Amino acid sequence: FKVASLLLVLSVAAFFAPVAADSSDQLIVKSVQGKKACTRGWECATLSRFCCNQTISDFFQTYNFEELFPKRNSPVAHAVDFWDYNSFITASAVYQPQGFGTTGGKLSQMKEIAAFLAHVGAKTSCGYGVATGGPTAWGLCYNHELSPSQDYCDEYFKYDYPCAPGAQYYGRGAIPIYWNYNYGKVGEGLKVDLLNHPEYLEQNATLAFQAAMYQWMTPAKKGQPSPHEVLVGSWKPTRNDTLAKRLPGFGTTMNVLYGDGVCGQGDVDSMNNIVTHYLYYLDLMGVGREEGGPHEVLTCAEQVPFNPSYKSSS
Repeated sequence: FKVASLLLVLSVAAFFAPVAADSSDQLIVKSVQGKKACTRGWECATLSRFCCNQTISDFFQTYNFEELFPKRNSPVAHAVDFWDYNSFITASAVYQPQGFGTTGGKLSQMKEIAAFLAHVGAKTSCGYGVATGGPTAWGLCYNHELSPSQDYCDEYFKYDYPCAPGAQYYGRGAIPIYWNYNYGKVGEGLKVDLLNHPEYLEQNATLAFQAAMYQWMTPAKKGQPSPHEVLVGSWKPTRNDTLAKRLPGFGTTMNVLYGDGVCGQGDVDSMNNIVTHYLYYLDLMGVGREEGGPHEVLTCAEQVPFNPSYKSSS
């Protein structure tokens, strides 16, 4: 079991190493079915219209990552030397041709990276209480839940996503994944056996970031938007969405990812904490928090959840 786990981590690292080592940023423009498409170095190696824009490393570099997550390697952090810029940017190479951080102009691109990392920072922070710098300084402190209250195995999904013997499906990753069915779905999307080996997400940071990006780029259900589509404005709300106060913007990314865990409850701490990270990261990246939008766009305080939880524990 441990040998198989190690082999997968090594294979993931080996797969990405040649890509990260290629520092080429040569723009190649082609016409595909009459439309402009590009490749741009190792970050955007797949021909795509999005790759005609800047790549993420053009505007978000190592020093920016360090500014956003300055305490992650402090002695009291719980995932010292796990998370780094290279794992983030390497993971993003899979999704940049799909529009992750490459949609629209520079402002739109920077806002998406700030938004995605705001979820990451808020969900992995250990800076609550009296910690120096507060929650926003302590993102990426964790890579897994420290004291899980249960194994998060839901037998309702035993046919589609059966729990592996001895496996525990507690929170792991950059945007933590819980429950066997979520590990199963994300694993299918990444073509990695996370259902039988959920521990992979706390063993390889590139894979952990990939899993978070998969959640960001993928709708929870058919006919619903992804957080990416909501944030970059490519999603057009229906009349029902408008009546449910679901609008394009950061607030609805929380609705897609967490539903009634944080949304539709007014200005609760669980929601405000994520919003605070977003505004703080916009400032740190030089975008400015005013770009976050008005309260009804920035938050999901009054939104009806896309997918109400069928039980409180989910």
